[in-house]
Amino acid sequence: QFGSDVVPSLLRILLGFGIAAVLGVGLGIPLGLSLWARKLAMPHIEYWRAMPPPALLPISIILLHSIGNLQKVSFIAFFCLFPILLNTIDGVRGIDPTLVETARSYGVPRHALVRRVVFPAALPQISAGMRLSLSLAVIIMVVSEYFSSTNGVGYVLLISKNTLQLGPMWAAILLIGLLGYLLNLAYMLAERRFLAWHRGWRAAAPQ
Repeated sequence: QFGSDVVPSLLRILLGFGIAAVLGVGLGIPLGLSLWARKLAMPHIEYWRAMPPPALLPISIILLHSIGNLQKVSFIAFFCLFPILLNTIDGVRGIDPTLVETARSYGVPRHALVRRVVFPAALPQISAGMRLSLSLAVIIMVVSEYFSSTNGVGYVLLISKNTLQLGPMWAAILLIGLLGYLLNLAYMLAERRFLAWHRGWRAAAPQ
């Protein structure tokens, strides 16, 4: 049932991934630029990044189960946040200092510096983190729907297993793999378009 099974799962993936992308980039850029903020934040980031998703699932169900899709979307967003956040921090830290200093010497304001220099220079590594998070979003979607949902592909997988219906069970498994493949393909095509300048720069750079 495309409307009752695939659409809810796809919406949860996209919403959770979108929230994680906004938060990851929004937090990662200032953390990458500020040494003291990074030193304060990294122990907390590493602690929560190491937490396995099933360990936090019961808490999220208890706290957010009654608020519609919020529990599943927030669960996806939370675990998809860390690859984007860490890649953004590393991407900002890896920027050639000459770029930043040159922009500052020309009197570029800080907000314009971030928008025109820091973000574009870190974008290839940010994109790598986003691609990893998109694949992770599919996994977290299945986990959240398997234990706390009344629709979606993960729910179909649970019901099929409990009722020993092998046909729907295998269909759900194949559909999960297909969703992951198509989402990754769509992201690769978008990345190829928006990072075409980066591929051209690498091709033109001296070896």
